[in-house]
Amino acid sequence: MLELHCHTTYSDGTLTPGELVAAAVKAGVRALAITDHDTLSGWGEGKVAALAHGIEIVPGVELSTVHNSRSMHILGFYPDAGLLGGALRERLEGRFRRAFLMVENLAALGYNIELPVLGDGMAPGRPHIAAALVKAGYVQCSQEAFERWLGDEKPAYVCYEKFSSGDGIALLRRCGGVPVWAHPYLFRGGNVEEVLVELVEAGLMGVEVYHPSHSPVQVKNLERLCAEYGLLMTGGSDYHGPSLDGKSAESTSLNMLHLPLELLEPIKKAAGL
Repeated sequence: MLELHCHTTYSDGTLTPGELVAAAVKAGVRALAITDHDTLSGWGEGKVAALAHGIEIVPGVELSTVHNSRSMHILGFYPDAGLLGGALRERLEGRFRRAFLMVENLAALGYNIELPVLGDGMAPGRPHIAAALVKAGYVQCSQEAFERWLGDEKPAYVCYEKFSSGDGIALLRRCGGVPVWAHPYLFRGGNVEEVLVELVEAGLMGVEVYHPSHSPVQVKNLERLCAEYGLLMTGGSDYHGPSLDGKSAESTSLNMLHLPLELLEPIKKAAGL
């Protein structure tokens, strides 16, 4: 009944905030976090849609940061939009710079594409480039585009601009948000236990324990670590919506983890709500 990690068309999701809310209600979700990459633009539409459905919207964001020279995502819950929104403008501009560099890399490889026109406050990402490759007829599906060119360390890949995890955690805390390490076992820059110590020292307040990529053994270990360090536990499906090309398989579904609403109360308390 609780979803604390979902994306919309304002970043790399395929559903608008309104469509995401409707799908979440249909799946039995009662509290839904909109956590788009580096943008808060989906909150407004999501909150309006939620009024008609009686579902609670949890304001969130997923910051794209770097730790040990590898990509690390930091979720933030209940940040002050007025404070954080301005700070995210540079992050959005960096996303556009990164996207255009990947388009240039593809052109150098002989694959010319145009990025889709994105509205104000939207965060470009690799799925947008993959969709452009499908549209141009270079690949059959987005998954193929990632496997050939866009995945980590593939020929067209470009790293995120330098924005450290510590800076991201500090930014969220300055803006009243609750910083949480997203899907720790997807991180490729170090041992989870060792990295967690560094993040806690930087001010981390929680860990995304429950995620579709985590095995039962990994979940148990994260639960233990949260108890050891006094950290909040969160979870979510990391839902991005149905595939636009109709060929790439959906990796997750809303409410697939069946998380209890009780997980949300300590997060609210930590945010001063």
